[in-house]
Amino acid sequence: MYKLIRLSWIPVALCLSACNVQVNDTTPAQFEANNDIGMYEITATSSEGALVTPGSLVLFAIGDSQKVQLSPNSDGSGWHGLYSVRCQSSFPLQLLAVWRLQGLATRHIVLPPQPRQIKLAEPPLSKQEGFDTAGKPTEGKGARGKGGKGDWEGTVNYRFATVPVTQIAAAHIEPSGASAEDVAAARAISVKTPLPLQAVCGENAQLRLASTAQRAHGTLVIDTDNPGMPRWQTYVEFSPK
Repeated sequence: MYKLIRLSWIPVALCLSACNVQVNDTTPAQFEANNDIGMYEITATSSEGALVTPGSLVLFAIGDSQKVQLSPNSDGSGWHGLYSVRCQSSFPLQLLAVWRLQGLATRHIVLPPQPRQIKLAEPPLSKQEGFDTAGKPTEGKGARGKGGKGDWEGTVNYRFATVPVTQIAAAHIEPSGASAEDVAAARAISVKTPLPLQAVCGENAQLRLASTAQRAHGTLVIDTDNPGMPRWQTYVEFSPK
């Protein structure tokens, strides 16, 4: 009797499998944030049961009040679509699959049951900047070393992408090495931009530097309230080109 009951479930299980669609979300767990485009590729693969009407399956990426229809790959290997996000450090993602059964009603499934959080990482900021001191320095108060009056100036641009506004709370110059020459070269450079500085997402935030020497170098260190980029270092060099 027990064997008969067990065997009776086999046709039911086969019928359920034939009616269903299997979807696999192959979207990466993390992207590097890009505000220029602000689009991230969602990808998936699928398989259909025997009773699913051929060509009836439709996939959508959903999350944050967005619903983006995915397109089948030309080679039949899966699905793809572009999801729009700007000035966020992550976004929720679920897939909605809708299909028809032969001679029966439409079915659908949302997976996973709870949205995946796709992380968006801050792209690297400027790692090195050089400033030409071949010309005369900007005039200022008092004599400034061998270069004459004033300072040589340069600007370092920083652009953030994962929060609406990043505050650069502090910035200073450190020697790029431990030698006396490196220490002296860094001492000639100073940060002139008043801080804190508000950096709007996707826009350049400019830190103005000045050097009292025609040849100087050091490491510009910034501290921010951006969780994805709390601190960054940029090597800066003043020299005639």
